[in-house]
Amino acid sequence: MAEGSPRAGRRLGALTERTNVSTANRILLCDNVWKVYGPNADTYLSDREHPPSPEDLAAAGLLAAVRGVSLSINRGEIFVIMGLSGSGKSTLLRCMTRLVEPTAGSILLGGTNLLNSTERQLMQIRREKMGMVFQNYALMPHLTALENVAFPLKVQGMKRTAREARALQMLELVGLGGRGHHYPRELSGGQQQRVGIARSLTLEPDIWFLDEPFSALDPLVRREMQDEFLRLQTLLRKTIVFVTHDFAEAVRLADRIAIMREGAVVQVATPEELVLAPADPYVSAFTRDIPRAQVVTARSAIDLGAETAAGGGSVPAGARIIDIAEQVLGAGGPVAVLDEDGAILGALSRDAVIRLLLAQPHTRAALAQ
Repeated sequence: MAEGSPRAGRRLGALTERTNVSTANRILLCDNVWKVYGPNADTYLSDREHPPSPEDLAAAGLLAAVRGVSLSINRGEIFVIMGLSGSGKSTLLRCMTRLVEPTAGSILLGGTNLLNSTERQLMQIRREKMGMVFQNYALMPHLTALENVAFPLKVQGMKRTAREARALQMLELVGLGGRGHHYPRELSGGQQQRVGIARSLTLEPDIWFLDEPFSALDPLVRREMQDEFLRLQTLLRKTIVFVTHDFAEAVRLADRIAIMREGAVVQVATPEELVLAPADPYVSAFTRDIPRAQVVTARSAIDLGAETAAGGGSVPAGARIIDIAEQVLGAGGPVAVLDEDGAILGALSRDAVIRLLLAQPHTRAALAQ
């Protein structure tokens, strides 16, 4: 079937398990998405009553890059997809945008099934609703930074004065004010990536797809770009799908993380949940080197046997231990842990904080005490 043609139904009726999530805050839903390479892959899947294993597929001369992925992404969240090389994370992101054509399943963006959209409809959706940034940010070398950022607006037919004004705003937003006249070759790697980010934001997309955008940068520049990314998210509150192979980067950026292995999603959870309750040894291996105090929140470290001290103060339940350690350690006793409404959930003791600060990253036993 030709790339971009509508596919009502999308097969695998017997294999589909609908994702039971509230639709109120959901912007993107993947339902039993498969991407299988090889001859007659769609026919092979539609003829089966149960999902095939990697061994089944190999015996049929097929290879699955994405296997039965069902997940939902909420409006305004940073959703990170991660896994080892070859786990299917980048292919899944490209399936979400239909840069890669899924073999089966459905992908709904704001209620519209992208897999039933024609090529013309899909092009319009990409132009109006999606922003994309990839590791190779593909700036046009013959255009200045300003012209690169303004290019999507030029494609839409916006007049030059208006599009350049908008592009200047985006360059200011990413910290490149005054650099609009420079060509890509005159900018550093980090600055070029900022131009790519600015360009992807000019159309104010509903959802922003980023595939390892910082992985080719030097460590210091990479950290700087992560800081910039978080600053932009504070200002813009975009819905973001972010692919990385670096768990430390995922923990720093994500509201939720999906960990993939051999094309399948192993676990979807918050960074804290992944650290405290990994689904299996594969997930646990990713969390081994993450300092617990950087991930665990006051809510999870409440000491049920402790009582708050008079004048000991309070901390938000969602605050990370690393951010409140100085306050708790300096208090005369346990401090109150408050929920979003100001109600006391319990107390956080100095001992609990010290255990988390001193715990070896791979040791979870201390967290259960």
